[in-house]
Amino acid sequence: MADIIDLAQTRQDDILKVLIENARPKTIGASAFVCEDCNAPIPEARRIALPGVQCCVTCQQIREAHNRHYRPGR
Repeated sequence: MADIIDLAQTRQDDILKVLIENARPKTIGASAFVCEDCNAPIPEARRIALPGVQCCVTCQQIREAHNRHYRPGR
């Protein structure tokens, strides 16, 4: 029989799953076969893992770094 701690942990796991799902981008569309920034081929595994992907890993890292450091209005 589950005690109160087990029930709380199960509830916390359910909440975490919902939060993670809601945080993921809801990109709908076909993945690109080549990166739109550098024209390098995007591996099939990446296209399957991230539906709607448009960039290779390297270019995506550059975009994310730029967005982290970009401060609108300054």
